[in-house]
Amino acid sequence: MATVHDYHERVVLDPDVRFGKPVVRGTRITVGDVLGYLASGMTEDEVLADFPQLTHDDLRACLAFAADRERRSISVSAT
Repeated sequence: MATVHDYHERVVLDPDVRFGKPVVRGTRITVGDVLGYLASGMTEDEVLADFPQLTHDDLRACLAFAADRERRSISVSAT
C-alpha cells in the first residue's frame, strides 16, 4: 500500500507531461484528476474501471501526495 514515504515511486513531475503537473507514472492522468474523480463521488472501483491503467496503489499514492503537499503548505493567520 502506498504511503507518504513511497508515493514518489508512483507520482512524478515531468515538464513534458501535462505542463509539469504531478501525474501517475506512465500515464497522463494527473493527481488532480484522480482527486477530482474521488471528490465528485466516484468510488475507487469506478475510477479503476474507467482507467484500467491505474491501480489501487496509484490511487493511494495520489492521496498520499495530496496529504503530503497539504502538510507542507503555509498557513496564513487572520489578522
